[in-house]
Amino acid sequence: MKQVDAADAVDAAGTTETGRDGSGRWGAGSGAWHAGIRRAIRTGFRPGLWKRGPVLAALALLLGLLMLLHAKIPNRVGNLGSLVETFLPWFGLFIPVLLAGALLRRSASAVAALLLPVMVWLNLFGGLLSDKSRPGSDLTVASHNVGADNPDPAGTARDLAASGADVLALQEMTEQARGTYEKGLAKAYLYHTVQGTVGLWSKLPLSDTQPVDIQQDVGPLADTKPADVKMTDNRALRTTVATDQGPLAVYVAHLGSARVTPRTGFWTDSRDRNAQALGKAIAAEQNERVVLLGDLNGTMDDRAFADIASQLRSAQDAAGDGFGFSWPAKFPVVRIDQILVRGVKPESAWSLPATGSDHLPVAAGINW
Repeated sequence: MKQVDAADAVDAAGTTETGRDGSGRWGAGSGAWHAGIRRAIRTGFRPGLWKRGPVLAALALLLGLLMLLHAKIPNRVGNLGSLVETFLPWFGLFIPVLLAGALLRRSASAVAALLLPVMVWLNLFGGLLSDKSRPGSDLTVASHNVGADNPDPAGTARDLAASGADVLALQEMTEQARGTYEKGLAKAYLYHTVQGTVGLWSKLPLSDTQPVDIQQDVGPLADTKPADVKMTDNRALRTTVATDQGPLAVYVAHLGSARVTPRTGFWTDSRDRNAQALGKAIAAEQNERVVLLGDLNGTMDDRAFADIASQLRSAQDAAGDGFGFSWPAKFPVVRIDQILVRGVKPESAWSLPATGSDHLPVAAGINW
């Protein structure tokens, strides 16, 4: 008995009277449409197309599972989980590469397998592809790691003063450059405070300013150092900004560095310790309205910031345009400079033009 496959069945169905016009002849458009359907079905049912490219299909599935289950990647060896999460958005670049390979190999199985990483990536980051900013805000805040090796602190101060921010946080100020920033920002900001290497400049009054202990200096030797010596390396502060809508608690922080080395892998010991201490300080904050400005040396996808992320939300995620990468300034690939809020509504978020620093300044407009 002759076997009839799916394509033959469609051919047979296509010759019935239901596909004809009043004269009993095929219409030109209808015939072309049915011919296209028959070719597509014939192509899809060719066994060879599904057998080709098994390696590409396997790689596509692995990519999707890696992004889907990134939180399950252990940190026991070289902080691999945190490293993957730091650059998680960039794993989407493998999708077009694998798609190109699948099309070249004419592999239906690889194309189908790519649906998994596409859906996972869109679920994780699709919301960042649109512009969620809205016009108008009660207060504009900005943050900038000005860079200890900044060759032009005076120019950086001028650029920041011209940004229009009502509240401006600076990190990584050296003792030598501190006076330059104070002089350059004096006309634009009536109030400011500096605690160690971080500072806050404001057009509105400040009060209750104090350093925040983020466990930067720990160990047996740290206990022997006097407070004034420790203060020179202080990297976090908390203050209250008096706004027309009421008091706003503002934190400025510069967490420890992260390094990738052959011996240690993704080294984040001091940063993670700082993040835990900062999370506890924010949890103890009595003011319901809180803004955190700073260089956290990590992305909010990194599990190390789970405690902070559970209390505050990213202004960039809520009201920004795109990913808002901030480092390195010449070719930004990650957003490690953050504006996080609680009790206020982000209306917009953006990156400011480059200065002499290796970081881009970041800004956000907020409402009550």
